[in-house]
Amino acid sequence: MTDRKQNLLALSFEELEAWIVDLGWKKYRAKQILSWLYRRRAADFEEMTDLSKADRTLLAEKASLHHLEIVTHQRSVDGTQKFLLELEDGNRIESVLIPGDDRLTLCISSQAGCTLDCGFCLTAQEKLKRNLKAHEIVDQILTVQRTLPEETRITNVVMMGMGEPLANFNHVVEALKRMISPIGLGFSPRRVTVSTAGMVPQILKLWEAVPVNLSISLNATTNAVRDQIMPKVNRLYPIEELLKVCKAFPLPSRRRITFEYVLLAGVNDTPEDAARLVRLSRGIRCKVNLIPFNEFPGSPYRRPTDEQVLRFQKTLLDADLTATIRKSKGRDILAACGQLNSEFAARPLSQKQLEPIGLLPS
Repeated sequence: MTDRKQNLLALSFEELEAWIVDLGWKKYRAKQILSWLYRRRAADFEEMTDLSKADRTLLAEKASLHHLEIVTHQRSVDGTQKFLLELEDGNRIESVLIPGDDRLTLCISSQAGCTLDCGFCLTAQEKLKRNLKAHEIVDQILTVQRTLPEETRITNVVMMGMGEPLANFNHVVEALKRMISPIGLGFSPRRVTVSTAGMVPQILKLWEAVPVNLSISLNATTNAVRDQIMPKVNRLYPIEELLKVCKAFPLPSRRRITFEYVLLAGVNDTPEDAARLVRLSRGIRCKVNLIPFNEFPGSPYRRPTDEQVLRFQKTLLDADLTATIRKSKGRDILAACGQLNSEFAARPLSQKQLEPIGLLPS
């Protein structure tokens, strides 16, 4: 029976090596198989052509390569692609492939649903079903990569999809190790980013475990507003505690923390908010990524006007703070930041919701 076979993708590198030895093979065969799993996109054992026919037959008898199932695959008018993926237990997650001028970024999920309750995020409405296992996190990359032409490679990975990564710490760390290891996917740590809403105790532990980029979903400059829009995480770890750990974060030279700041019209986009953000960021080597809110049906929040967004950015730039405006890609298929939800039937947004805001790319 298939369910009695060992899914090799579920094993860590060390576990796979031990399994290979138990099979009666030499240790070096583990690296041979790892190369097929992670670098050469093998979907089944028959593709492992440097193994003998007898060895491939034995692997097929003893093991499986159970990948995520693509349920739906949507393409945005701007080239963004959204994948609804099904796990072995029937739960579903979403991953988003985002094209850029010099990169191809995959936004992946760390939980089915989310443990947090951020009011501006559609994923939060789904609630937490369960944490993803390490191989389910990594397999989003493998599954999407196999849909691409041989010469096209995912260049960057951002853990900004469904879920709070640091609430699934152990599996996320194991997944990151597989991503950046030379015998795994081989990504440079500079091309892998983890975004957290502010799980303070895990932030320093993350850097000690894997030196990837850190992004903090800040989104407010006062606890009163953050309690309103991000109640669960901010009541556990208010802004003062979050900024304290950011100041203590051992950044290497030429690396910065990114503060993600979703701009909500009339909520956190005032000139006073911009001035406070400048003060709060002092002493932290950082940049600010401004994200005009991506609307979705039923949300009480609205996207600010072009003028409000540019005014907010100008205040930061005038204070010599690096501040960029996120290009909102995939809005027409609910694939933009804050729009992921595996239960939400994607339907076209209204023309008003999709209108570009003047100078800002949409």
